[in-house]
Amino acid sequence: LTLPLLLALYLHADYCAFLSLGPGGTPSTPLGYLKIKLLSIVSLRDPLRPLPLPPHFRPQKGYLSTKRLAVREGKRPVVQGIAPQRQRTERSSADVYRMLVSALRDLARDEENGLLERTSCFEKHSAGLFAANPITGTCGGEVCHAHPSDGSLHLTLHPADVRTVIEKGWGERHPLAKGGWFRRFVPREFVLVYAPRGEREVGVVMGIVAASVWWVSGVDV
Repeated sequence: LTLPLLLALYLHADYCAFLSLGPGGTPSTPLGYLKIKLLSIVSLRDPLRPLPLPPHFRPQKGYLSTKRLAVREGKRPVVQGIAPQRQRTERSSADVYRMLVSALRDLARDEENGLLERTSCFEKHSAGLFAANPITGTCGGEVCHAHPSDGSLHLTLHPADVRTVIEKGWGERHPLAKGGWFRRFVPREFVLVYAPRGEREVGVVMGIVAASVWWVSGVDV
């Protein structure tokens, strides 16, 4: 009698934790929860392990290899979930998030960048940037999207840039970014970039967004 009761309490608490992540690409329903629990069995065990770069991959160098990405100060924030995947600590303040959104929209306003602002193809609840003429396959040409609930972003990067972002402490791989069959969910190069904590970090994050634009569209903003 005790085991079923403990299991019921665990499932209730775990389901509430799933709902607390907010809206995302998976419906906030019992069926959506079941889907995520099944996917968690085959998800990445270590999201901080860099993406491998095969020797035949071209180009071998990413966008950030020509830049100087600063090391993120402090410990990594707590990140939970798969879809949605959210940052639970060190979230952006409302003012910092507004600065981030304004910077993203400025990129879209410049016609030379070839970017469009639409509802995220991955999230379906927040706005995202899309390449008008993508050269790398993502969901509808999506470059990135920001999460209003915490200020973090999801974006797609060159594999070498994925390594740089992880090593400098600015993000981690998505749990389903495994390639192959999992590409039906997210690209193999899909990354969560941590929420900026101030104006300076908004600038750093926008440099990573620029790397994503370059990878998806070939345009250097």
